[in-house]
Amino acid sequence: MNNIIEQMLSQHKSVTLGDKKNSIKEVVQEIILCGLSRAGFFQTAAFYGGTALRIFHGLDRFSEDLDFSLMTPDLDYHFDRYFPILEKELNAYGFHFKAEAKVKASHSDIQSAFVKGNTREHILLCYADENLARTVVGSELIKVKFEVDTTPPPFAGFERQFRLLPIPYEINLYDMPSLFAGKLHAVICRAWKNRIKGRDLYDYVFYLSKGTPVNLKHLNARLVDSGFEGARNDLSLKEIKQILFKRFESINYIQAKSDVLPFIRNPASLNIWSKDFFQSITNNLIEQ
Repeated sequence: MNNIIEQMLSQHKSVTLGDKKNSIKEVVQEIILCGLSRAGFFQTAAFYGGTALRIFHGLDRFSEDLDFSLMTPDLDYHFDRYFPILEKELNAYGFHFKAEAKVKASHSDIQSAFVKGNTREHILLCYADENLARTVVGSELIKVKFEVDTTPPPFAGFERQFRLLPIPYEINLYDMPSLFAGKLHAVICRAWKNRIKGRDLYDYVFYLSKGTPVNLKHLNARLVDSGFEGARNDLSLKEIKQILFKRFESINYIQAKSDVLPFIRNPASLNIWSKDFFQSITNNLIEQ
């Protein structure tokens, strides 16, 4: 195994097969970020979402996807130009992954793609454990999804950060208040239907625990852009809190906990989740 990959894997506590699959995904995510950086992707785009929060701000849960946003809208943008670069970058470290665009039934300003590689092959590559590899179905794939928003709402703030592995590279990402605005938009607007995304609530608690202020202008732009009922460009923080209070009344917290459990190591942190808990901590929300 490549020494750099061994070093990266050693940073992850991997006990179960599921842990090891997630650790491989996290290494692949960082190689993708490095490859995109080297290809100049972050001259016009920024990293945001849960994985950005985990890698750059210490969120203590696994996050599956890589979410990107252009800094200014571009309807003619084509992310697939980077596919050969990503495949070459991964192959340089011994990972045999294929990049493929996700075909959508209707037009969307969100471009989606996956990199996919055989799970058994990469368990053997990373852990050299034949007994463990034999427990994996031969056709099973490790998948990392990434999306690019080509028509982002305005008023986001950005920052530059650096990583040292697999090699030193620079990245452009949303600043914390703008990341928080995106998460608040998800908490308010995500159509959870029968699968409540407890990960949104977990991240919400994380932001508040850090005393993160929200980029209110960007949040309002996101609410208007998604057609949220009653959205305006000048909603006050007090009005946002009232929207959140109402949202927290309608959540099935048992389902929410069930969603996030596979992604965290400390289930006891969810014991306090309830309508009263989330409404109470929302009083701590401040604006930038």
